[in-house]
Amino acid sequence: MNPRFSVIIPAFNAAATLARAIESVRAQSWPAFEVIVVDDGSIDATAEVACQFGSAVHLIRQANGGVSMARNAGAAAATGDWLAFLDADDWFVSDRLKLHAEWIAEDPALDCLTGDYEYRDDTGSLLGTSMAQHASGRAMLAKAAGATRVVMETPSEIAAFVADHFGDTHTLSVPRPRFVELGGYPTGFKVCEDVHFLTRLVANSRRIGVICQSLGVYVIHGGSATRRDPVEAQRENVRTLTDLARLAHNFPAPVRQGIASRMQSARYNLGCALNKCGKRSAAVRAVLPNLLATPGWHSLRNVLSMLRR
Repeated sequence: MNPRFSVIIPAFNAAATLARAIESVRAQSWPAFEVIVVDDGSIDATAEVACQFGSAVHLIRQANGGVSMARNAGAAAATGDWLAFLDADDWFVSDRLKLHAEWIAEDPALDCLTGDYEYRDDTGSLLGTSMAQHASGRAMLAKAAGATRVVMETPSEIAAFVADHFGDTHTLSVPRPRFVELGGYPTGFKVCEDVHFLTRLVANSRRIGVICQSLGVYVIHGGSATRRDPVEAQRENVRTLTDLARLAHNFPAPVRQGIASRMQSARYNLGCALNKCGKRSAAVRAVLPNLLATPGWHSLRNVLSMLRR
């Protein structure tokens, strides 16, 4: 059976970029079953841009609640078999849905799918690709040995992916019933909410399809919240991962291993951000839990590095 994709685009004050995102969905070689734009309390012309597409776009308007609430609202309204998400400032390549849909039709045992994507700056210049920049992605590229498709399924592959995943929200395809079963994206978090959902999805998956070519473009903005206030962003990252770790006791061992590794990196990054602000004591306190969780030279060296900077 051919999958029907509902594409959900959360949008907040996205009038400048939303049309490009919608056009990239309408240009798909495998047509989307429906396009849902969720205007998350915008005060610009976001809704008007969506309305320009008429019946081709289902527009939902809601009070500002954050990207997780917007994605979840779109999923609740969706009627397709599979969900795909696209942020309003990014875009799909023309075969994004086709590359997943054809594989799903051939192999219904796939639990979810992801793939590669490009990083570009505000001018459109290519900065790199996701799979090449992450150890888990490079491992899957090596396993694929030049093929477009590869299945992620071994414990080591899963642990590495959870620890430092390639792909992103806009490269993820998930069955709508599974999304509903997992409760969607978590609310109340400003950073890393996508990792929270992705990890819970992986914990409930056995075979994950990976497309080893670009499925879309992720735009890196110089003025993003992460770059404006790196300390707060890293604090939020640790807070989200702490909540995820709270849920992990029933997850498979490779997923728990990946979460622990990701948390170590997050605490270290928080320490580095604090250190750059001259807050050495706070930096040491940020990374000290790593030493307590995994005593050893590596963890001790990270603590000591906060004192030398």
